[in-house]
Amino acid sequence: MDATMVPSRRRFLKSSAGLAIGAGLVQFGWLTGCSDSPVNPAIPWSDLASKLQGTLLLPGNAGYSGAAAPWALQYANILPGGIARCASVADVQASLAWSQKNDVPLIVRSGGHSYAGFSTTTGLMIDVSQMNQVSFDGSTGKALLQGGARNMNVYSALRAPSVAITHGRCKGVGVAGLVLGGGIGFNMRAQGLTCDQLVETQVVTADGSILTCNETTNQDLFWACRGAGGGNFGIHTSFTFQTFPVTSVTVYQITWAAKHEDIFAALQTILMSAPESMGCKVAVTAKRNGAANDLAVTLLGQYIGSVDDVRTMLASVYAIAAPSAETIELRSYWDGQEFLSEDGTPEYSHERSRYAPAAISSAGIQTIFDNLRAWPGTGVAATWKYFLTGGAITRKTPDAMAFVHRDAAMITSIELEWLASDSQQTLARNEAWLDDFHIAMQPFTSDQCYQNFIDPSETNWQHAYYGANLDRLKTVKKKYDPRNVFHFAQSIPLT
Repeated sequence: MDATMVPSRRRFLKSSAGLAIGAGLVQFGWLTGCSDSPVNPAIPWSDLASKLQGTLLLPGNAGYSGAAAPWALQYANILPGGIARCASVADVQASLAWSQKNDVPLIVRSGGHSYAGFSTTTGLMIDVSQMNQVSFDGSTGKALLQGGARNMNVYSALRAPSVAITHGRCKGVGVAGLVLGGGIGFNMRAQGLTCDQLVETQVVTADGSILTCNETTNQDLFWACRGAGGGNFGIHTSFTFQTFPVTSVTVYQITWAAKHEDIFAALQTILMSAPESMGCKVAVTAKRNGAANDLAVTLLGQYIGSVDDVRTMLASVYAIAAPSAETIELRSYWDGQEFLSEDGTPEYSHERSRYAPAAISSAGIQTIFDNLRAWPGTGVAATWKYFLTGGAITRKTPDAMAFVHRDAAMITSIELEWLASDSQQTLARNEAWLDDFHIAMQPFTSDQCYQNFIDPSETNWQHAYYGANLDRLKTVKKKYDPRNVFHFAQSIPLT
C-alpha cells in the first residue's frame, strides 16, 4: 500500500467501532484460513535484515503500519511479524530461504488488494511493491514490468509512447494480481484479457530457482500463471507484455434515477450486440434514504469511436428516461483513463461474483431490483453490477491457458460496502442478505466465479474459479511447489 493511503488507515484506527468489528470478523467468516500462527519472538529477524538490499520492517518501525495495511480493511487487524520490502530478485530469494529455514509462514504482496485478505499474514510478508519500474521497447512494442508495478506505473510509463495493455481502473492495484488471475478492463473486448497479452514472466520458486516462463520455456508454468491467480506457484519478479497502440476514446458516465428496470433492460439489449470497441460496466446502486433505498443505474466505460456514435447507440434508452447525470467526452486515450480511474482508497467491502452466459432474463432483472430494494442498509452502499465480456476474450479456448471463463457474456457481482461505525448486528444482517442475493442469482447466471474477485465465502471455489482446468493446475502445483510453501485458504491444492 502506498504512503498516500496511510491517512485512511489512521482514520480506521481511530474508530473504536472498527476494533469491535475486527473482533467480530471470525463470526462472519472473514478470518477463516487467512491468519497464520503468531510469530515466535525469538525468530532471528536481524538475520533476515542483514541479507536484504531492501528494508525489513518490524512492528514499531517507521512505515510499518502503512506497509502492513491491506486494501480490504476488515483484515487490517492481521499484522505481519515482519515485512521484507524487497529491492531485488536476490531479496526475494533471501526472504524465501529465510522463511523456510526458520519455519515462518509467508505471504506475497504486490498491491495488497486481495478481496479476501490473502496478502496478509502474521508471519513474513514478502512485499515486492518497491520493485515497480516499467520500461517500453519501441522496436518490439513490448513493455517490461517489475513484479510490484501497479496500474499507476503503467499509466505513467505507457502514456508517452501511446500504447496500452488491458489494465484496471484502480491505480493502486498491482499488475501481478491483475494478470495472474486473468485481468479485466475496458480494453478486454477489443484486445483480450491482461493475461492474453502476457508473453513472458520471471518467477522465483520456493527453492530459490529463477525461472523464465513463456511459450517455449517452462510452458506448463506459463500456462498456469495465466489465470490461476497470484501466490500459487512462486513470486513473480517481472512481466513482459505485448502492447497495442492507442489514440483516442469516447469515455462516458451516465446515471439514471428513474424507471430503473426499463433502463436496465434497454441498456442490456443494446450492449449485448455492441461492437467489440465498446467496453463498459453497468451498475445498479442502492443507498439508504431513511427507511427506504434510493436506486440508480449507471453506465461507465469507453468506446473507440465518436461521441455521436455513443449517443446514437443509446437513443432508445434516453427515450425511456433522461439521465440524472451525464458525461460523454472524446479524449486522448490516457486522458480518458484518468476520467475512468479511481485511486482505490482502502475500504470495508465484500464482493461475490458470478459469470453469466447470456443476458439476464426479465425474472433475473426483477430479482436484482427486488433484492436491492430490500437491502437492510449500511453507512455506505450496495451494488449489483456487470462487466460486459465477449469479443476478443472468446477467441481463445478455455484450455489455452489456466483462465477458463471464455464463453461468458458478462461478469456479474454483488458488492457490499460498510463503515467501521456500522454495528456487528448491522453487518450480520447485511452478510445474510448478500448470501441470499448471491444464491438467488444462480438460476440466471452460472456456477463460475471470477478468481480475481476472490471470495472467502465461496464454498465451491475450486470449480467456480478453475472449472475443467483444475486438475492440470494441481499437476503444475505439485511440480513447482511440492512442499506447498505458497499456500492460503483458496490456493491451488496439491491434491
